[in-house]
Amino acid sequence: MNKLFIIAAVLAIGAAAPSSYEKEYKAPEITITSQSDVRNLDGSSNWSYAGSDGTTRDESQVQKKMQGVTYDSYGKESYGEVLGNTNKGSSYWISPEGQKFTLTWAADEAGFQPKGDHLPVAPVHVYELPVAPVHEYELPVAPALPYKRTGLGY
Repeated sequence: MNKLFIIAAVLAIGAAAPSSYEKEYKAPEITITSQSDVRNLDGSSNWSYAGSDGTTRDESQVQKKMQGVTYDSYGKESYGEVLGNTNKGSSYWISPEGQKFTLTWAADEAGFQPKGDHLPVAPVHVYELPVAPVHEYELPVAPALPYKRTGLGY
């Protein structure tokens, strides 16, 4: 029992000792160098900021009448004109590895549409769709057979 305690104590000290192989990471001090936030009575707004590390972000928003689904106080769904927001913006940043990224986007009734060189793009397939053949003839109709009623009551 005494040996087990000594082994456990040695293992605990070894696990708690700082490793000389780990590089200590220190985050750089980043400050906001400029910032703007404008909100208008019509529901539109513009805001932006820039950081001392070169990071920037700009975004604008406009309220717009769109077609959409509304719900009354009973939960009944109806389709009609609604107020919605359309957003446009961009961001720029540099990764810890030094790679520069730019992202632009729009968000409106067509959905969220991001654009950037770092984003994956689906391959474009260029091919002709097959077309069903068109037949220019009448299909034969089976001849009508003579019909005779038989059975009880006839």
